[in-house]
Amino acid sequence: MNEKLKKYIKSIIKYTILFVIVLNIISYYKSTDLNKEKLDIKSFTLLDGSIYEIKNDKPLLVHFWASWCPICSLEEQNIEKISKDYEVLTIATQSGNNKEIEEYLKNNSLTFNVVNDEDGILSKKFNIKAFPTTFIYDENQNQKFTEVGYTSTFGLYLRMWWSK
Repeated sequence: MNEKLKKYIKSIIKYTILFVIVLNIISYYKSTDLNKEKLDIKSFTLLDGSIYEIKNDKPLLVHFWASWCPICSLEEQNIEKISKDYEVLTIATQSGNNKEIEEYLKNNSLTFNVVNDEDGILSKKFNIKAFPTTFIYDENQNQKFTEVGYTSTFGLYLRMWWSK
């Protein structure tokens, strides 16, 4: 490898690390106002009308998103992937009626559990001010992590594993 290429690669690595640090600081700052209480909701009604019961023996990821949010669309496949291995409940906020959300899910090959927060009532309860926002609870519904903004699949898996 020539010296110019090595220097270029070092610069990319340095700025990537700096970028990740800045994003984490911003996420931390944005998450300071989020609801920090134990999850006190025991069940949610999903798009299909079925009831999603909170399990007391597994960690739970609760993900707030919106169909109109560009960052949410970048992150949706990460949420889809982790939903295959962990308990995941997503809340679509002000994203239309059930039919519109179902169409969005179908068009984007998404199969995770969705609650329609059409009027933003749940978002207010959790004090959501930016999308996407993710909460991770342990098996006793104690909040372990919050994340505002994009989160990688690896980051989600790591947080869920840590919450066991």
